[in-house]
Amino acid sequence: MEIVFATNNQNKIKEVQALIPSHIKLLSLKDINCNEDIPETQNTIEGNAIQKAEYIKAHYGYDCFADDTGLEVSELNGAPGVYSARYAGKQRSAEDNMQKLLQELKNKQNRNARFKTVIALHINNKIETFTGLCEGEITKSKSGNNGFGYDPIFQPKDYKQTFAEMDLKLKNTIGHRGKSVKQLVQFLSQ
Repeated sequence: MEIVFATNNQNKIKEVQALIPSHIKLLSLKDINCNEDIPETQNTIEGNAIQKAEYIKAHYGYDCFADDTGLEVSELNGAPGVYSARYAGKQRSAEDNMQKLLQELKNKQNRNARFKTVIALHINNKIETFTGLCEGEITKSKSGNNGFGYDPIFQPKDYKQTFAEMDLKLKNTIGHRGKSVKQLVQFLSQ
Protein backbone atom coordinates (compact mmCIF):
# COMPACT_ATOMS: atom_id res chain seq x y z
CA MET A 1 0.00 0.00 0.00
CA GLU A 2 1.20 3.50 -0.89
CA ILE A 3 -0.11 6.55 0.86
CA VAL A 4 0.90 10.21 0.85
CA PHE A 5 1.66 12.04 4.08
CA ALA A 6 0.75 15.62 3.18
CA THR A 7 3.64 17.46 4.80
CA ASN A 8 7.02 18.94 3.93
CA ASN A 9 8.12 18.84 7.57
CA GLN A 10 10.97 16.32 7.61
CA ASN A 11 10.76 16.02 11.41
CA LYS A 12 7.12 14.91 11.19
CA ILE A 13 7.96 12.46 8.39
CA LYS A 14 10.73 10.96 10.53
CA GLU A 15 8.43 10.58 13.54
CA VAL A 16 5.60 9.02 11.53
CA GLN A 17 7.86 6.76 9.45
CA ALA A 18 9.09 5.17 12.69
CA LEU A 19 5.50 4.15 13.52
CA ILE A 20 4.26 2.96 10.11
CA PRO A 21 4.55 -0.78 9.34
CA SER A 22 6.85 -1.73 6.47
CA HIS A 23 3.96 -2.88 4.24
CA ILE A 24 2.76 0.73 4.04
CA LYS A 25 4.95 2.87 1.80
CA LEU A 26 4.90 6.48 2.92
CA LEU A 27 5.21 9.09 0.16
CA SER A 28 6.04 12.70 0.92
CA LEU A 29 4.79 15.77 -0.93
CA LYS A 30 8.19 15.91 -2.61
CA ASP A 31 7.67 12.34 -3.88
CA ILE A 32 4.50 13.40 -5.71
CA ASN A 33 6.01 16.69 -6.98
CA CYS A 34 3.78 18.84 -4.80
CA ASN A 35 5.83 21.97 -4.23
CA GLU A 36 3.12 24.51 -3.42
CA ASP A 37 1.98 25.53 0.03
CA ILE A 38 -1.17 23.61 0.91
CA PRO A 39 -3.90 25.89 2.27
CA GLU A 40 -4.47 25.89 6.04
CA THR A 41 -7.23 28.43 6.41
CA GLN A 42 -9.59 26.72 8.83
CA ASN A 43 -10.11 27.91 12.41
CA THR A 44 -9.73 24.46 13.99
CA ILE A 45 -6.97 21.87 14.06
CA GLU A 46 -9.41 19.28 12.68
CA GLY A 47 -10.47 21.64 9.89
CA ASN A 48 -6.88 22.25 8.75
CA ALA A 49 -6.07 18.52 8.69
CA ILE A 50 -9.16 17.77 6.61
CA GLN A 51 -8.50 20.71 4.28
CA LYS A 52 -4.95 19.51 3.55
CA ALA A 53 -6.03 15.90 2.91
CA GLU A 54 -8.83 17.01 0.60
CA TYR A 55 -6.44 19.29 -1.30
CA ILE A 56 -3.99 16.48 -2.07
CA LYS A 57 -6.77 14.09 -3.12
CA ALA A 58 -8.40 16.73 -5.35
CA HIS A 59 -5.20 18.00 -6.99
CA TYR A 60 -3.01 14.89 -7.10
CA GLY A 61 -5.45 11.97 -6.85
CA TYR A 62 -3.57 10.07 -4.13
CA ASP A 63 -5.01 8.47 -1.03
CA CYS A 64 -3.40 10.49 1.69
CA PHE A 65 -3.39 11.69 5.23
CA ALA A 66 -2.58 15.07 6.67
CA ASP A 67 -2.11 16.21 10.21
CA ASP A 68 -2.38 19.43 12.08
CA THR A 69 -1.06 19.95 15.57
CA GLY A 70 -1.62 22.68 18.09
CA LEU A 71 -0.33 23.48 21.54
CA GLU A 72 -3.23 24.49 23.79
CA VAL A 73 -2.27 26.40 26.95
CA SER A 74 -4.88 26.62 29.72
CA GLU A 75 -3.82 30.05 31.03
CA LEU A 76 -4.16 31.44 27.47
CA ASN A 77 -7.65 30.01 26.86
CA GLY A 78 -6.29 27.36 24.48
CA ALA A 79 -3.89 29.61 22.56
CA PRO A 80 -1.78 29.32 20.51
CA GLY A 81 -3.90 26.35 19.30
CA VAL A 82 -4.51 26.39 15.57
CA TYR A 83 -1.98 29.25 15.26
CA SER A 84 0.88 27.36 16.97
CA ALA A 85 3.24 27.34 13.97
CA ARG A 86 2.88 31.08 13.36
CA TYR A 87 2.24 32.24 16.92
CA ALA A 88 5.00 34.86 16.81
CA GLY A 89 4.46 35.76 13.15
CA LYS A 90 4.40 34.52 9.58
CA GLN A 91 8.10 33.59 9.70
CA ARG A 92 7.06 30.38 11.56
CA SER A 93 10.11 30.51 13.83
CA ALA A 94 10.06 27.88 16.58
CA GLU A 95 12.50 29.99 18.58
CA ASP A 96 10.32 33.12 18.32
CA ASN A 97 7.19 31.10 19.16
CA MET A 98 8.78 29.65 22.30
CA GLN A 99 10.09 33.03 23.44
CA LYS A 100 6.66 34.63 22.99
CA LEU A 101 4.95 31.83 24.92
CA LEU A 102 7.50 31.90 27.76
CA GLN A 103 7.08 35.69 27.99
CA GLU A 104 3.28 35.43 28.13
CA LEU A 105 3.47 32.84 30.92
CA LYS A 106 6.09 34.75 32.91
CA ASN A 107 4.96 34.96 36.56
CA LYS A 108 1.94 32.70 35.86
CA GLN A 109 1.32 29.74 38.16
CA ASN A 110 -0.92 27.74 35.83
CA ARG A 111 1.38 26.33 33.15
CA ASN A 112 -0.87 23.44 32.13
CA ALA A 113 -0.92 22.70 28.42
CA ARG A 114 -1.62 19.94 25.99
CA PHE A 115 -0.58 19.03 22.51
CA LYS A 116 -3.35 17.97 20.16
CA THR A 117 -2.79 16.26 16.81
CA VAL A 118 -5.56 15.44 14.39
CA ILE A 119 -4.86 13.22 11.40
CA ALA A 120 -7.33 13.32 8.52
CA LEU A 121 -7.18 10.27 6.26
CA HIS A 122 -8.68 10.57 2.79
CA ILE A 123 -9.14 7.03 1.47
CA ASN A 124 -11.82 5.32 -0.63
CA ASN A 125 -13.44 8.75 -1.11
CA LYS A 126 -14.10 9.07 2.62
CA ILE A 127 -12.51 11.11 5.40
CA GLU A 128 -11.61 9.52 8.73
CA THR A 129 -10.05 11.48 11.59
CA PHE A 130 -7.85 10.34 14.47
CA THR A 131 -7.02 12.52 17.48
CA GLY A 132 -4.05 12.22 19.82
CA LEU A 133 -3.63 14.26 23.01
CA CYS A 134 -0.69 14.67 25.36
CA GLU A 135 -1.21 16.55 28.63
CA GLY A 136 1.66 18.35 30.31
CA GLU A 137 2.97 21.77 31.21
CA ILE A 138 5.13 24.55 29.86
CA THR A 139 8.52 24.72 31.55
CA LYS A 140 10.07 28.02 32.61
CA SER A 141 13.04 27.63 30.26
CA LYS A 142 14.14 25.57 27.27
CA SER A 143 15.79 22.20 27.80
CA GLY A 144 16.96 19.55 25.35
CA ASN A 145 18.09 19.36 21.73
CA ASN A 146 15.84 16.68 20.23
CA GLY A 147 12.49 17.18 18.55
CA PHE A 148 11.21 20.39 17.05
CA GLY A 149 8.69 23.18 17.56
CA TYR A 150 7.73 23.66 21.21
CA ASP A 151 9.41 20.40 22.34
CA PRO A 152 12.13 22.16 24.45
CA ILE A 153 9.49 23.81 26.68
CA PHE A 154 6.83 21.06 26.88
CA GLN A 155 7.09 18.57 29.73
CA PRO A 156 4.56 15.70 29.50
CA LYS A 157 2.60 14.82 32.62
CA ASP A 158 4.36 12.27 34.88
CA TYR A 159 7.76 12.92 33.24
CA LYS A 160 10.69 15.02 34.46
CA GLN A 161 12.05 15.78 30.99
CA THR A 162 10.81 17.82 28.05
CA PHE A 163 10.00 16.25 24.68
CA ALA A 164 13.32 17.71 23.47
CA GLU A 165 15.18 15.68 26.12
CA MET A 166 13.51 12.39 25.13
CA ASP A 167 14.52 9.96 22.46
CA LEU A 168 12.16 9.52 19.52
CA LYS A 169 10.91 6.12 20.70
CA LEU A 170 9.70 7.47 24.06
CA LYS A 171 8.21 10.61 22.49
CA ASN A 172 6.31 8.47 19.95
CA THR A 173 5.01 6.21 22.73
CA ILE A 174 3.55 8.97 24.91
CA GLY A 175 3.14 11.85 22.47
CA HIS A 176 0.15 13.28 20.67
CA ARG A 177 1.35 12.49 17.14
CA GLY A 178 2.31 8.93 18.07
CA LYS A 179 -1.14 8.33 19.57
CA SER A 180 -2.95 9.59 16.47
CA VAL A 181 -0.64 7.65 14.12
CA LYS A 182 -1.29 4.43 16.07
CA GLN A 183 -5.02 4.94 15.52
CA LEU A 184 -4.36 5.56 11.80
CA VAL A 185 -2.25 2.39 11.48
CA GLN A 186 -4.88 0.34 13.30
CA PHE A 187 -7.53 1.63 10.88
CA LEU A 188 -5.39 0.89 7.80
CA SER A 189 -4.63 -2.61 9.09
CA GLN A 190 -8.31 -3.65 9.32
